[in-house]
Amino acid sequence: MPEQKPLANDPADWTDAYRKTRAYSERICSPLETDDYQLQSIVETSPPKWHIAHVSWFFETFLLTPFLSGYRPFDPRFAYLFNSYYETVGSMHPRPKRGLLSRPTVETIYSYRAYVDEHMLALLSSLDNADRDKVLFRLQLGLNHEQQHQELLFMDIKHNFSVNPLAPAYRTDLKAQPGTSRPVRWVEHEGGIRQIGAIAESFHFDNEAPRHDVLLNGWRLADRLVTNSEYLEFMQDGGYDDPRLWLADGWYLIQERGWRHPLYWSGNDGEWQEFTLGGMRPLNPHQPVSHISFYEADAYARWAGKRLPTEAELECALATKPLLGNFADSDCLHPEPATEQGQWYGDLWNWTSTPYSAYPGFRPLEGSMGEYNGKFMANQMVLKGGCCVTPTGHTRASYRNFFYPHDRWMFSGLRLADDG
Repeated sequence: MPEQKPLANDPADWTDAYRKTRAYSERICSPLETDDYQLQSIVETSPPKWHIAHVSWFFETFLLTPFLSGYRPFDPRFAYLFNSYYETVGSMHPRPKRGLLSRPTVETIYSYRAYVDEHMLALLSSLDNADRDKVLFRLQLGLNHEQQHQELLFMDIKHNFSVNPLAPAYRTDLKAQPGTSRPVRWVEHEGGIRQIGAIAESFHFDNEAPRHDVLLNGWRLADRLVTNSEYLEFMQDGGYDDPRLWLADGWYLIQERGWRHPLYWSGNDGEWQEFTLGGMRPLNPHQPVSHISFYEADAYARWAGKRLPTEAELECALATKPLLGNFADSDCLHPEPATEQGQWYGDLWNWTSTPYSAYPGFRPLEGSMGEYNGKFMANQMVLKGGCCVTPTGHTRASYRNFFYPHDRWMFSGLRLADDG
């Protein structure tokens, strides 16, 4: 498959984008103590130290090594330590054991980042016309890849801190924004033949293509996410005790793991608290319910007499909305109540009822980068819309996030849908 063209072809623009993206990753980590960089609370999370090394490995592997003449890796052993899942590149350190890597030290990892940055800037300042388009496309892919890890840094830091009995705050200056929930407004959509998927001329990941037709019946979407108070009604009505509401796998899962409420909630009726990146807070009934699995989202929708939207339904709705919302640059780092304009992008990734699979005619990128998305198209579900820790500008209507249905450490929530 031919590589997509970058949005711009001016190395000066991409040098600036590179500097800003790399600096933001380090700014995310700046509140951490040295000991915090090493934590890996569950298999799904990674230590912050691993994240900031891995994104440098990506640039070193896919840009510096093939395109910068005479480049020597900072440490050849890092190819094993910081490869994530690229089997065609080489073997890798097991994911569950990333938290055991006390060496290389945090100081060494930052030296590694500086070394990669120095050589990346040298590469961008001396681009050969023959490699120009390929380098700029891979740079754009690498910057979007790093933005994904910026989001993951926030998610993983939150879970890593949550298992500490002291409930430490990642940042003590994070302030909840005022606001109250309001009744849901239902937005009607006519059925018919629609198009979903990325527009070919703009940057997108390979799993967003090709753009194609879908046939939809009329549908309705809630204009905001389900709130904590609404989810509490589900819990108080015995939602976690009624097998009729649950898919079989979900029912077995909540029995096995003893789930009775969303992740990060603690306490009981009248005294619920929620762990946040700002530490433990009283549960705000007006904020969207977050950190729920697909199974919990689906069970709630059944209880409410509704359903989850399909990927196509939600994408078609998002495509009509401005790309505005509570993203990472809002500096709340937590979902907030819906505004009068509704709640479409940001706050929480919306679960859909659509399994993550290939679009008709899908072709992965050539070479090792073809491992980026395609090989994960099994047993996962699509989420859309971005969240409160997504870098601004990173998401779009066609963006396809995906997680396993039991996952809930990420910033996930639910929006109700209904037949029109």
